[in-house]
Amino acid sequence: MLGHHYTRTFLETAVASMNAGCNLELSYGMRNNVFMHIPQALAMGNITLQMLRDRVRPLFYTRMRLGEFDPPAMNPYSALDLSAVQSPEHRNLSLEAAVKSFVLLKNVRETLPLRARDLPGKRLAVVGPFADNPQVLFGDYAPVPEPRYIYTPRRGLETLPANVSFAAGCSEPRCQRYSRAEVVGAAGAADVVVVCLGTGTDVETEAKDRRDLSLPGHQLELLQDAVQ
Repeated sequence: MLGHHYTRTFLETAVASMNAGCNLELSYGMRNNVFMHIPQALAMGNITLQMLRDRVRPLFYTRMRLGEFDPPAMNPYSALDLSAVQSPEHRNLSLEAAVKSFVLLKNVRETLPLRARDLPGKRLAVVGPFADNPQVLFGDYAPVPEPRYIYTPRRGLETLPANVSFAAGCSEPRCQRYSRAEVVGAAGAADVVVVCLGTGTDVETEAKDRRDLSLPGHQLELLQDAVQ
C-alpha cells in the first residue's frame, strides 16, 4: 500500500494479504498496522472465520513446537548452551555446508585446491580488506559468533605449512584509503597470492542498494596491483 500502491487502505491490504496466505505482519515503526483491521474485515464479511483460523493455526503450532507455552524446565531448547551450539558435530556440519556452497568460476592451470603437501617452503600472501577482518565476513541479519570461532581467510591459511604474509591494503570494504605499496610488497614477494574482496554490510544491506556492480572504492585497483 505505502510502497507499491497495490492497495489503497489498510483494510483492503489486510484482506488481500489474508487471501494470499500471509499470516504474519512485520510493521516495525508503525503506529497502526495492517492486521489490526482483520476484525473489521471479518465483520464486513471480506474474510471468513474459517480462513482466520486457518491462518492463525500454523503460528500457534510453531510456537508450541518451540515450547513457548511450556515451563522452562520442560523446554529442551532452554538447556542449550554454547557447548552444544559450538559442538564439534555442529562445527563440522557448518564446515561441510561452507565447502559445498562455494562457487568456483574459473580455475586456470588447476591452481586450486591449495594442498598442504605442496606448500612447505612456499610463500603465501593474503591481501585485501576481507582478508583478516571478522566484522565484514557476515551478511545482513547474520549472527556473529564469538571471535575464537571465526576463521578469517588469513587465520585459516595460517594453519597451512606455508610462510603466510598479510596486507589489507585498505581497512574497510569502502576502500577509500588504499596503501598500494603495502599490497604490492606482500604480493611481489609471494609464490601464491590470495585476494579477498567484496562488499559487506558497510556497502549494501536491506534497503541500502549499490548504485552499480563495481567493486567499492579502490578494490579493483588493489586486485590489479596484486596480480601484476
